[in-house]
Amino acid sequence: MATPYVFNVQKYSIHDGDGIRTTIFFKGCPVNCAWCHNPESQRFDKELLYFKDRCSGCGKCIQRCPNGANTMGEDGKAVLDRSKCNACGICADWCIAQARDIAGKEYTVKELVKEAEKDRQFYEESGGGITLSGGEVMSQDMDYIEQLCKTLYNKGYSVNIDTCGYAPYEDFKRILPYVNTFLYDIKAMDKATHEKFIGVDNELILENLKKLSADGARINIRIPTVMGVNATEEFMMDVVNFLKENSISVAQVNLLPYHNTGKHKYSKLDRDYDTEGLMEKPSNESMELFKNIFVKNGFNNTKIGG
Repeated sequence: MATPYVFNVQKYSIHDGDGIRTTIFFKGCPVNCAWCHNPESQRFDKELLYFKDRCSGCGKCIQRCPNGANTMGEDGKAVLDRSKCNACGICADWCIAQARDIAGKEYTVKELVKEAEKDRQFYEESGGGITLSGGEVMSQDMDYIEQLCKTLYNKGYSVNIDTCGYAPYEDFKRILPYVNTFLYDIKAMDKATHEKFIGVDNELILENLKKLSADGARINIRIPTVMGVNATEEFMMDVVNFLKENSISVAQVNLLPYHNTGKHKYSKLDRDYDTEGLMEKPSNESMELFKNIFVKNGFNNTKIGG
């Protein structure tokens, strides 16, 4: 059983299912959403985030790096050569300016359960629990994920799975008995748009959604709503028609307005935020219009936001 990397354990989360939850973010994702606000979640390996603006020029990272990945720039700040960096974290440990951070930490199942149980009182009082997210939780080692879900379930916790749906259905079936709710993304309905903005086609995603519904899963549909991609009445009606025509059992619909609050993290990984200016947040009026489309078609439990 391989141990996946976790890049964040977010406490007191109120946007990832019912009640107050702990959301565990696993590292690595099989799709490439153009608007991804967690670029550190995309790759399956550990990564170093470098906040150059915080660098004091002390030179500790240069002295301590065993691979010679750091040099001093003409501006008096460290320069990172990622081709030599293996994200060992030594430089981050020695950085007094907190200009370096490692994305990715290994937890055993026992350790992760212990971490999640710290907020047990909040779950009990609010009807909350634990949400497994990413990256993509369904792309991790499924022996590990199944054991984690089963352990949490047997301890009486509500377990949610936040997923893009792009995984073999056999993996969903393995954890279905232990999952309270699947938070299931629909980002585009036509294949071409999905391939353009998500990087893969949507056939597997839609088929898995049908199978989950047929197998009795509790499903919340989540729609990242992005001007320039899917923020149209036509798209919303396409989703409504798909859900109705395939008798998808939907507990809730969440319309999630686009935001770019994670764009600053791209430069910390030496990547470009290529969609800057090409995508926008829909207006409040548009979001209300989209919500009403679902409500008028029988999806009364439709919300704007998580």
